[in-house]
Amino acid sequence: MTETKPTVLVTRRMPSAVLDELARSCVVDLHPGTDDLPHEDLCARVRGKQGLICMFNDRIDAAAIAAADSLRVIATVAVGVDNIDVAAAAARGIVVTNTPDILTGATAELTWALILSVARRVGEADRAIRRGGWTGWTFDYMLGGELRGKQLGIVGAGRIGRAVAAVAPAFGMRAVFAAKPGAGHHPSSDETVLSLDELLLTSDVVSLHLPLTETTRHLINRRTLARMKRSACLINTSRGPVVDEEALVWALEERLIAGAGLDVFEEEPRVHPGLLQQEQVCLTPHIGSATRETRAAMAALAVRNVVEVLSGRPAVTSVGC
Repeated sequence: MTETKPTVLVTRRMPSAVLDELARSCVVDLHPGTDDLPHEDLCARVRGKQGLICMFNDRIDAAAIAAADSLRVIATVAVGVDNIDVAAAAARGIVVTNTPDILTGATAELTWALILSVARRVGEADRAIRRGGWTGWTFDYMLGGELRGKQLGIVGAGRIGRAVAAVAPAFGMRAVFAAKPGAGHHPSSDETVLSLDELLLTSDVVSLHLPLTETTRHLINRRTLARMKRSACLINTSRGPVVDEEALVWALEERLIAGAGLDVFEEEPRVHPGLLQQEQVCLTPHIGSATRETRAAMAALAVRNVVEVLSGRPAVTSVGC
């Protein structure tokens, strides 16, 4: 008798080579569009599925997990798992996996792109030319700030935070890390560690590399923004809700900080309208891992995790409860 293949729901289009690999051992139920799969549709379609491959913006909450009567593995094509009720999955014996390491380099690269864009006013300069606002070279037009000799404050000493810090010497910057319990900070003994307040007070660039938890939600707020240098800029390539956007708009309007570079937002894809009015802010649409190489590798790892679990073997990169 031919063994029935397990069925896997895939919530977003992925590279065909990756889907072909999944199809060798599983029946694939692919949501074909580029739009999000509505939560109620996800709950309906996950019934009877043994595997689920989802994205960071799919809400895999207790209701979705309750609907998943046959589910054995959830593989998110992301590092963060704040969109998944990991405890509810564990209670049902469902393995949750993510894609760590793979997107470290790409996200670190984008972080530096944002740092340079804000420091040297690249986005603002580009917009000035496009609207015909540049009438010719002058000595003091569009002056930015140099990075050499400045301090880079890393909040979140995980893989990406350390990868960003490793580039700092190339720009003549000194990298320091914040020691804030419960926010994914695990600096090694040879790294300079400051309290969060001291880091905010002394850093010229503050870069966030944190998972989203109850501890880190709105970690950057009116109080913490007021601690920063008026010449400093804030960079966020982690999760949007780590920053209170209302507070950030206030700090920018009051000139309490010099600028910001944001790849993530509190209510994606909505961006706080106050941020859109700020020339000193560089905004990108959650593209930290958006290279062809990285996205293909992330999808391949998610598929491998699903295949391993459904074949009765341990996941490659499982997430603990």
